[in-house]
Amino acid sequence: MIRWGRFAAAYAFLGVCAAVIAVVWRSGSPFVYPSPWLQLDAPASHSYSFALGVVFGILVALGTRLLVPRFAWARGLHQELRPIARGISGTGILVVALLSALAEELLFRGLLQPWLGLIPQALLFGVMHQVRGRSRWVWVGWATLVGLALGAIFELTGSLAGPLVAHALINGLNLLYLKTHDPEPPRRSLGGLLDQQS
Repeated sequence: MIRWGRFAAAYAFLGVCAAVIAVVWRSGSPFVYPSPWLQLDAPASHSYSFALGVVFGILVALGTRLLVPRFAWARGLHQELRPIARGISGTGILVVALLSALAEELLFRGLLQPWLGLIPQALLFGVMHQVRGRSRWVWVGWATLVGLALGAIFELTGSLAGPLVAHALINGLNLLYLKTHDPEPPRRSLGGLLDQQS
């Protein structure tokens, strides 16, 4: 419990820092893109963004469940990330999913994207998601694509609502999947002498 609590506290601190810097530096809300592709009023901007975020978040989570059983690279990434999720309780998954989504969206989309642009923020987002092991660059590439899509939702609608809900859904559903799903089936016991020799 202490482990996920520390993650949650770090994400909360990161989110507050990113929001304060964005407000001071941009003199505006980090939840609103300064010059969106679509010129919508505030309620429509947030509604469209939220709807796109829900659809995208669910599609990514479903995509994970389709890729892991079918591709070795996805299984390898799943196995390398699984130890992170196994020790987190259901409450921990919820809290970490919400706070990590809030912190990372405020930092990468709310603060960095209006300054650096869509593609650079996605590249930084990807690089910051490195893990140890053979799947390092798979995870970086995957996170970069997700960061690009989240940034596009933000820039299209002008609202951070969609990226926030998508990120929270992806993190929560995929942490739960990591915790509960072992892609390597258990070895079947052969019994008798054969079992003792293995």
